[in-house]
Amino acid sequence: MSEQGKGSASASAAAPAPGSDTYKGWLFKWTNYLKGYQRRWFVLSNGLLSYYRTQAEMAHTCRGTINLATAHIDTEDACNIVLSSGGRTYHLKASTEVERQRWVTALELAKAKAIHDSGDEEPTSQSDRSEIQGTLKILVSKLDDLSTCNDLIAKHGAALQRSLSELEGLKVPVEGGEKIKAVNERATLFRITSNAMINACRDFLDLAETHSRRWQRALQYEREQRTHLEETIEQLAKQHNSLERAWREAPTLVSSTPSAPTTNKGSERPRKEEASDEDEDTEYFDAMEDSPAFITVTASENTQHRSMSPSCNDVSGKELQPRRQRRTHIPDKPNYSLNLWSIMKNCIGKELSKIPMPVNFNEPLSMLQRLSEDLEYHELLDKAARCESSLEQMCLVAAFSVSSYSTTVHRTAKPFNPLLGETYELDRLEEFGYRSLCEQVSHHPPAAAHHVISQRGWTLWQEITIASKFRGKYLSIMPLGAIHLHFHASGNHYVWRKVTSTVHNIIVGKLWIDQSGDIEIVNHRTKETCQLKFSPYSYFSRDVPRKVTGVVADSGGQAHYILSGTWDEKMESAKIVQSSRGGSGSEGKQKTVYQTLSPKLLWKKYPLPENAENMYYFSALALTLNEPEEGVGLTDSRLRPDQRLMEDGRWDEANSEKQRLEEKQRAVRRRREAEASDALDEDTTLKSTTILGYQPLWFHQRRDSVTGETNFVYKGGYWESKDRQDWSMCPDIF
Repeated sequence: MSEQGKGSASASAAAPAPGSDTYKGWLFKWTNYLKGYQRRWFVLSNGLLSYYRTQAEMAHTCRGTINLATAHIDTEDACNIVLSSGGRTYHLKASTEVERQRWVTALELAKAKAIHDSGDEEPTSQSDRSEIQGTLKILVSKLDDLSTCNDLIAKHGAALQRSLSELEGLKVPVEGGEKIKAVNERATLFRITSNAMINACRDFLDLAETHSRRWQRALQYEREQRTHLEETIEQLAKQHNSLERAWREAPTLVSSTPSAPTTNKGSERPRKEEASDEDEDTEYFDAMEDSPAFITVTASENTQHRSMSPSCNDVSGKELQPRRQRRTHIPDKPNYSLNLWSIMKNCIGKELSKIPMPVNFNEPLSMLQRLSEDLEYHELLDKAARCESSLEQMCLVAAFSVSSYSTTVHRTAKPFNPLLGETYELDRLEEFGYRSLCEQVSHHPPAAAHHVISQRGWTLWQEITIASKFRGKYLSIMPLGAIHLHFHASGNHYVWRKVTSTVHNIIVGKLWIDQSGDIEIVNHRTKETCQLKFSPYSYFSRDVPRKVTGVVADSGGQAHYILSGTWDEKMESAKIVQSSRGGSGSEGKQKTVYQTLSPKLLWKKYPLPENAENMYYFSALALTLNEPEEGVGLTDSRLRPDQRLMEDGRWDEANSEKQRLEEKQRAVRRRREAEASDALDEDTTLKSTTILGYQPLWFHQRRDSVTGETNFVYKGGYWESKDRQDWSMCPDIF
């Protein structure tokens, strides 16, 4: 059986303790050109490498085994491992060079041990040889004694059996006495022989025990030496990886220095682009009709530099400037118990915004601040603004749309519902070149308007209305509204919508969140599209949890890039070089097989801060969102008292303050309705919508010229008011 192919995907292996005889972990194994690489659980033990579909299969089903004693171990590239034994070939891939080296080290050591165990190794010194030969002679002598005793036991046992048989047939008492005497004599001989055998066995065991202790000490020494060797090899692999990375980056650093001639820099770029299609190993992926499923590979750095245009990888000089120090922690979350069912049982079928919830189920951030968290990975848009290719730009925009969900994987708490007229500003102009403003423009239904302007070439705006339903076992959150992104230089205008978020195990069990649905990103200038699919979690699915796949296509519908990854970890893109029709799918539809270059890493999630589990699982950006700042508007979420009390751990006071604020908001609404009613009584020609309609302070409704939709957009004035510190127009909502 030969299983061969190029390209791959991988997952990190679970490294055992140094010196362990077993090595286990996830790798991706090549299957065929239709299915590509599939995730498998590999176990290396006793010189045998076995693999299973899941860890649970180890108890009953092994999918294949290869004997390392006769196997040939080879490495094709940075992360590939090829094992060949007879007619069987395994093509495997590890996630990094260091991880690959760990597997190769474990395989080589296991192979050497298997070869050693299968053959006889000559002693290395004359003294060792003499000692072993003397021990063997003694053991052989004792073995001969045991054999002799065994023969005697057999002989006397047979004679005893005959005597007993004769004794049974006797009729004369005199003859019986003689026979009984003979039986006793033979029994005595049998007992003496048995004692001699037992003594010989005892001597043998004592000798074996003595030498066993010596062999154990020798084995322990060999294990310590093996552990030391493994650690040394691992350090060498890391050093090799660092040196290789430095060597790859060296030409780029030299060409980007001010002293480098611009003509050389410009002439080198086309050569790199031309060579990329020939140098990169091609890969093959399946493309479903409705839900593309692809296996991804972490691309090496030289691949990343060549697979995207050079302008997408430029680094802005402003990022090198010193940044303002912001807080890195908040008070730990108190451990308060509360009966959730007593509150939720009367709320089934209602909108979440209409349920009076205590702060125990909240996190100390408002929905406006959560909306601002979409900018956690703003550098993706900075990079996209520098892209010359609109298709490459689309890949980065798609990665940005997925990255906004990465902070939600552990965030099952509910943000505060903003008060009508509440605002939130995120001013990162000096640090990252952008300014963000959110305002709650409607209360029923709850709607927020968001506007971001960046000095690095892009503007983002959105109006999000949250529709949520409690279904008893789970909570569905459906964001309604479009997100607009405009790049200043190219004029590209992207529009997309968010997917549905679902919080499971509301009543019983551990809370967990899932994202599911489809996102269509449209570039309205070029008519290029990106179709993203968020696969819902399924207990019976073999796919990676939280999987996201997608295809970037031009205005004619031809696919150019494959996107794959997970919404809580990373996204990758692979350029399509050829497509063809493959076999039929499960529903009889013909699949499209895409041949691609090696994937490129678009986005990877930042690790959570230390002690994040006690700080509501906030990211580094989320920890700074509620940090007090001077000069913000009087309606800013940072000034909301119940939210501040909750962050400080004073939850009882926060609940009282929350009830006061909500009652104050209801009183303002009743007063507005009463004024409208009085006005209608005086002049029946007035329309109630003219009087009742709340007018936001910083946003107004306008019809979008691109999509034709009417939504709230920023009308200006906020940042000018901040510069003047004139907040006299702000309502008193707190």
